[in-house]
Amino acid sequence: MRYRGGGWNYSGERPSWWPENEPFPPRRGGWGGPAWRGGPMRRMVMFFALFTMLALVGATVLFWTIASALGASDFLGNGVRGAAILLLLFAWLVAVRSARRLAARVDDVIDAVGRVADGDLTARVAERGPSDARSLARAFNAMTSRLEGSEEQRRKMLADVSHELRTPLSVVQGGLEAIVDGVRPANEANLAAILDETKVLSRLVEDLRTLSLAESGALALHREPTDIAALIRDVVASFAPQAEEAGITLRFTDPIPLPSADVDPVRTREILTNLLANALRYTPRGGLVGVDASVRDGGAIAVAISDTGAGIPPEALGHVFERFYKSAESRGAGLGLAIAKQLVEAHGGTISVSSVVGRGTDIQFTLPIEPPAATPT
Repeated sequence: MRYRGGGWNYSGERPSWWPENEPFPPRRGGWGGPAWRGGPMRRMVMFFALFTMLALVGATVLFWTIASALGASDFLGNGVRGAAILLLLFAWLVAVRSARRLAARVDDVIDAVGRVADGDLTARVAERGPSDARSLARAFNAMTSRLEGSEEQRRKMLADVSHELRTPLSVVQGGLEAIVDGVRPANEANLAAILDETKVLSRLVEDLRTLSLAESGALALHREPTDIAALIRDVVASFAPQAEEAGITLRFTDPIPLPSADVDPVRTREILTNLLANALRYTPRGGLVGVDASVRDGGAIAVAISDTGAGIPPEALGHVFERFYKSAESRGAGLGLAIAKQLVEAHGGTISVSSVVGRGTDIQFTLPIEPPAATPT
């Protein structure tokens, strides 16, 4: 922790499960700060004030009791002694009630934590009681909701990975068994088919590795001054035979001279390759895939890849950059757009998609000309 004007702040980042309407880091200490107004510090001071008052009342009762035993009792003394006893009883009842309420809230959290520890991620805590107790319950519920969502994503990802690996492995295994059993000859055509499936496996494993590194923030970018226009022309030229075979027009609008950008050329080529492959996959024969590039205010190069395919339904538009998300007719693994998004964001850029059903899809991304300044730690 380190001190910042008004209180002590934690230096860590805001946890993903922390409620959006709760400030983070929690402010600690400081007279008049959030931790004082209605916080634990105020409760502690109030507790000691109450304890001091009760001690004074107790001392007064003891004094008058001794005085009465010595024969100094009078009407005023009896009245003060009776009022002190009633006040002491009332304070004791309030303290017991508050302690029981607080204990009940703590018991709820402890019980929910035990359920989570046993694997029940549906455990939730009722948001009731003092503000601190409600904040704790909201934070706990947000945390368990995130854990439940992450667990669901993990299970889905394992199922998707298993499905994507099963098909090429089955083809490789079946082809090799047929050659070993003598059903098929070990000629160039049969071996080439097996080799193609091993390339599919290799590409899938590499995609998964790239996605994992990018999502964890461990992906290293090797930046160097790069001619983005020349890079786009190279990628478009590599897809020209595929587009011609599919009867699709592939066009790159050569822009005005673009400034050199400090990017990773290998990863930028991967972004363009994934987006162009996706556009060609969903564009019918006779369609058009266009690539445009321009310079935006703020020091970024914007690239747009559009197609005249069937388009994306509105309900699916927000999921296209999720890993393994794909349409029913897709033959890919559903990783291309997810990888493109992670690589663009690793460069400090942005990516977005717009689509009209029946007209086509437009995906735009930006790459900063200069690398973003590193945030101080």
